[in-house]
Amino acid sequence: MNQTFRDPNSSAHQVAAINGLEDQLIDAEADSVPKLQPPVLPSAGRFVLGASLVLIAFNLRPLFSSLSVLLPEVMRDTGLSTAGASLLTTLPVLCLGLFAPFAPKLAQRFGAERTLLGVLLLLALGTALRGFGPVPLLFLSTFAAGAAIAVGNVLLPGLVKRDFADKAAIMTGLYTMALCAGAAGAAGLTLPLEHGVTGSWSGALAIWALPAFIVLLIWAPQALGSKAQVRHSGFRVVGLWRDRLAWQVTLFMGLQSALAYCIFGWLAPILRERGFDPATAGAIVSVSIMTQVVTCLLVPSFAVRRKDQRVINVALIAAAVIALLGILFAPPSTVIFWAILQGFGQGGLIAVAMTLIVLRSPDSHIAAHLSGMAQGVGYVLAAIGPLLVGLIRDWTGSFDPAAILFVALGLGAAIMGFGAGRALHVGARTIKIDG
Repeated sequence: MNQTFRDPNSSAHQVAAINGLEDQLIDAEADSVPKLQPPVLPSAGRFVLGASLVLIAFNLRPLFSSLSVLLPEVMRDTGLSTAGASLLTTLPVLCLGLFAPFAPKLAQRFGAERTLLGVLLLLALGTALRGFGPVPLLFLSTFAAGAAIAVGNVLLPGLVKRDFADKAAIMTGLYTMALCAGAAGAAGLTLPLEHGVTGSWSGALAIWALPAFIVLLIWAPQALGSKAQVRHSGFRVVGLWRDRLAWQVTLFMGLQSALAYCIFGWLAPILRERGFDPATAGAIVSVSIMTQVVTCLLVPSFAVRRKDQRVINVALIAAAVIALLGILFAPPSTVIFWAILQGFGQGGLIAVAMTLIVLRSPDSHIAAHLSGMAQGVGYVLAAIGPLLVGLIRDWTGSFDPAAILFVALGLGAAIMGFGAGRALHVGARTIKIDG
């Protein structure tokens, strides 16, 4: 049975919700490790740690947008069909869902810092290998890098929570901005790098391994100098997978993510088909993604101050989908407006989707499990979006019919978002297990 919030309009509740949004970031080790105070670092060491986490976040998105702007060239030179290209763009998104559940166990076994070191190594190698060898290696390296990103997605917020609890708002903002900056930078700079530095699309894809290798060198001394925490006791969450509200949160996460990765994977090819040159198309994608930073930062604080989030969820979905239709059909001279509007809506959607995980959870352990459910199932569902866009282009010879898919995804997300936006808690319970 779902439990309603107590006095959701009270000032105390609003403050608690805002603080909870920042403090209940998902810690991969939370279910099995008692809360220990992290070692006190000198200010210089803390600065290096914080900068390292932000730089790691920067490297978790170039894999997606760097391929998008070069997809026509990749298809031309490799003979890859549109269907094959859709599989290639879908693969890393699928990895986000498939490999996220492994992150907590890896962190419990090796420690979050050492696991993150392995993530950086696999990400750098996978990204570098995209620039060499035949098509099978391109798929294999993309798969490896996608798996690394999936684990990194889960680990980073927990480290921010653990080591920067007193500056969670600043660190969360910097972390979010770094994610968007990585995606936007790859979208805007990959083509100039191809033309001015590498001379080939393969080199332009591989060059994004360089920042990952640099951060790997910065992170290695910190990771190897840390001590893995030992498992002592755990908690089991029951009833979550049978809860209707939990599924609404999960499906809202998945459907809005499907729209997001359609943008990452196909917006640049859509713009190029509309007549924009490759560099301009990449720049427009970059502007759209950078716009997401604004709503990523503003929406959470706004959302938790509302009685519920139903109207916000539906309004953001409407903005994102209408903007996509504008990108497809409006006059080319207005595309930059629609791209900015799409970034505004899409950035707000991912922010409010993550916010709902906290607001719909009665305690941090349920929040951790709801996050795993929402991201694990949600990202597998999200992989369908870019796959279908590519298949539609292959079947019809045009991106225009993809408008039907965008509307269907938006309608589903709006329905799930309306349900997930209700001021309720999921009907799950936390049971402590001694061990």
